[in-house]
Amino acid sequence: MDFLADGNHTAVTEFILLGLTDDPVLRVFLFIVILGIYLVTVSGNLSTILLIRVSSQLHHPMYFFLSHLASADIGCSSSVTPNMLVNFLVERNPISYLGCGIQHGTAAFFGTMECFLLAAMAYDRFVAICSPLLYSTRMSTRVCVHLLAVAYVGGFLNACCFTVSFFSFIFCGPKRINHFYCDFAPLVELSCSDVTVSAIIPSISTGTVVVTTVIIIAVSYIYILITILKMRSTEGRHKAFSTCTSHLTAVTLYYGTVTFIYVMPKSSFSTDQNKVVSVFYMVVIPMLNPLIYSLRNNEIKGALKRHLGRKIFS
Repeated sequence: MDFLADGNHTAVTEFILLGLTDDPVLRVFLFIVILGIYLVTVSGNLSTILLIRVSSQLHHPMYFFLSHLASADIGCSSSVTPNMLVNFLVERNPISYLGCGIQHGTAAFFGTMECFLLAAMAYDRFVAICSPLLYSTRMSTRVCVHLLAVAYVGGFLNACCFTVSFFSFIFCGPKRINHFYCDFAPLVELSCSDVTVSAIIPSISTGTVVVTTVIIIAVSYIYILITILKMRSTEGRHKAFSTCTSHLTAVTLYYGTVTFIYVMPKSSFSTDQNKVVSVFYMVVIPMLNPLIYSLRNNEIKGALKRHLGRKIFS
């Protein structure tokens, strides 16, 4: 532990992100593809937010949460994608020590926020289908604001756990991160100090968030399923279930990748596989969410047609 005595642990002021690949042809191809995905992500989610704001028909709790989910998707993708795009164009992609900590915390904040928002949307569907007469009371503006506050505070607290852990690590070389962004696992591997406590705290925090939100979503949909099966009208069943399909698709995609990254044993998949799944989790899913909700939600499609019709015929 001599490096602690002479202060060499302060020598690492930046890290080198190795990115996805060294193949120059593949780098150009990935740059074009991921740039296209990022542009669709930003434009699609901004369009969703704008449409919800200007359409009085969409001023309901579900769309209130959806607009913030779109904001979280933009934030999640923007925390890593611009830097990844730069990585495709340069041979050496450094990121400062402070910049790495900020990117690390930002990604954790928006990822956690998305978990809470998906849980809030599941609860909204549960109340709408199982207790429709009490919907206006149980999903009042005050309740929605409280649920949103939980999402933001939960995201902030979890991000703090990751950020504090990062700044408690001591790095004395090497400083090459085998990833396209400052992910937690490769940073733990680079640390030359005892990370037992520092690594466990974020894991417990994230595990608590994931387990809690999964339980809320699972219980909500169990009650929803029971209620739908009790309905005598086939049309009523179809209508009730159709309001949940977009959310169920988004939940399956998001928690499927989260499970693969954070729950699967590390020995069961390679670093390259982890990078691919991380691209899907951090870059592709934020693009898919607005497409899922716009293509599978009749109210959003109807609002979009009305506003496009006004623009065309005005």
